[in-house]
Amino acid sequence: MIAVTLPDGSKRSYPGPVTVAEVAQSIGAGLAKAALAGRLTMAGQTELVDTSYTIDSDTELAIVTAKDPEGLDMLRHSTAHLLAYAVKSLFPEAQVTIGPVIENGFFYDFAYKRPFTPEDLEAIEKKMAELAARDEPVVREQWQRDDAVEFFKGIGEHYKAEIIASIPSNETISLYREGDFIDLCRGPHVPNTGKLKVFKLMKVAGAYWRGDSNNEMLQRIYGTAWASKAEQDAHLHMLQEAEKRDHRKLGRELDLFHFQEEGPGLVFWHPKGWVLWQQVEQYMRGIYRDNGYQEVKAPQILDLSLWKKTGHWDNYRENMFTTESESRVYGLKPMNCPGHVQIFNSNLHSYRELPLRYGEFGQCHRNEPSGSLHGMMRVRGFTQDDGHIFCTEDQMQDECANFTALLQKVYADFGFTEVLYKVATRPEKRIGSDESWDKAEAALMESLKRTGCEFEVTPGEGAFYGPKIEYTLKDAIGRQWQCGTIQVDFSMPARLDAEYVDEHDQRKTPVMLHRAILGSLERFIGMLIENHAGAMPPWLAPVQAVVCCISESSAQYAAQISESLKKQGFRVESDLRAEKITYKIREHSMQKVPYILVVGEKEREANTVAVRARGGVDLGVMSFEGFSTLLSDDVSGYRQLAVPA
Repeated sequence: MIAVTLPDGSKRSYPGPVTVAEVAQSIGAGLAKAALAGRLTMAGQTELVDTSYTIDSDTELAIVTAKDPEGLDMLRHSTAHLLAYAVKSLFPEAQVTIGPVIENGFFYDFAYKRPFTPEDLEAIEKKMAELAARDEPVVREQWQRDDAVEFFKGIGEHYKAEIIASIPSNETISLYREGDFIDLCRGPHVPNTGKLKVFKLMKVAGAYWRGDSNNEMLQRIYGTAWASKAEQDAHLHMLQEAEKRDHRKLGRELDLFHFQEEGPGLVFWHPKGWVLWQQVEQYMRGIYRDNGYQEVKAPQILDLSLWKKTGHWDNYRENMFTTESESRVYGLKPMNCPGHVQIFNSNLHSYRELPLRYGEFGQCHRNEPSGSLHGMMRVRGFTQDDGHIFCTEDQMQDECANFTALLQKVYADFGFTEVLYKVATRPEKRIGSDESWDKAEAALMESLKRTGCEFEVTPGEGAFYGPKIEYTLKDAIGRQWQCGTIQVDFSMPARLDAEYVDEHDQRKTPVMLHRAILGSLERFIGMLIENHAGAMPPWLAPVQAVVCCISESSAQYAAQISESLKKQGFRVESDLRAEKITYKIREHSMQKVPYILVVGEKEREANTVAVRARGGVDLGVMSFEGFSTLLSDDVSGYRQLAVPA
């Protein structure tokens, strides 16, 4: 008898070997129809297997369906194979290479004599639907490696043969066959192509074979696949929204910044964009000031000997820019922490001074590959709202708790109300005692518990020098952005000889907390622009209001209103052009200005302004003082537009 234990703890017995599909059928017809794979657990080891897998000993089993994360990944992986099947059906001379699952979808790389066109993609997607409708079984086969190499060479699949030839010769490999198409894969896969109902091909891009620019260029077809049409429709809608919100597009339209070939990965800030930058930086400077940080500034370049001492040169040199002068080699800083340790080391500190908090808007440079650059989200030159806290082990918990509470306030002020929390704990290879790690991990977790945060623990994903919290934001259309972090570092203070004098007059090494709330200001501003679709809250908007005159006779009054608001510290412009008022309103609305003030003869005589809020909302006529108060409340309260609900 074979005993199979199900997730609810119940057990089922079978007289002999039984497949996963047969177990699912014995539970119920509905489950059998939905089954995509099985998750086996034996001797503490978990493995995903095909529904055709035969169970021949006692085991724990969960039936995987499209509702499970593994099931969705399997649908996407199997759809990648379906894509390759369709391409080979339509373009027999095309060679297949690799086709993995990626976030929200999959891709497959092909070698073909000409570029695939949009019309080709339509034909391929149509063929995929046709092949899926055949409901062909997806069958796993075991092959000897050398036999598989010869097979793929024989059918002209030289890339696939090369991949298989790199596998140790004594290994048995698995191939999956559907119809007359066969491909290398570990699996598992869906039991038949009929399970693949919801998918869409998205685009074609170039990709080098094995990711090496010295190799030949392949064509990468991207696609998305989902368990239901509703989920796919929601995803495609999100992509449409994301395209509208693209910070690169809005940066041009709103005249905030630009990029150009002569400065790859570097931002050219325009006046309006720099105003936005300054609002973010000055807000964070106030956060520093109000929370006990001392602002510092460390050099941009430091002698290579320091980067070797910190370990950066050994582990990060390919991402560092270097320069030479007078027979000395310098590294352009990729991060700020070594400089902050030097500032700490310039004086001998007493335990009474701790915790000591340094903050810097530190400009860093990293030699990112040109292919990975993406607007302001991935750059070579960036500024961090970087901070380092030097403290004792006993102070860690309070510092971490205070930081988490502070971070939540900052994100809320910028309009991000949903934050996800992840604690990455000790890796296998690490430094420091278990006692120190226990205390550090407890401090991070307690900091989240104190502020009522649910968090995920990711075992083994901490840095070798200490654990960390990663803070991930959700934006207005549901995308996730990993943003802030706090890391516990036992290593760098010791490597750079940082010390303080304790209450017993003994010298000790402090704990160093690396922390950032925004991370890269460039990236965060890109996130802000996309989150708000360029329509920044009044406190952040480069131009908070525009005063428009209806006619020449009210131009002087419009100019006076504008100047009066400027004297109060508001960012206001006046539009005194001899254009129709509807034209002016439309133009400034396109620039997403929070408030448009319209003044004519009636407003001049009554010393009032007619106020339109962004989105065409008419707030009516109000006194100059009334609008000034409204805008002041927006700014001081970090509010969105004060418009009626």
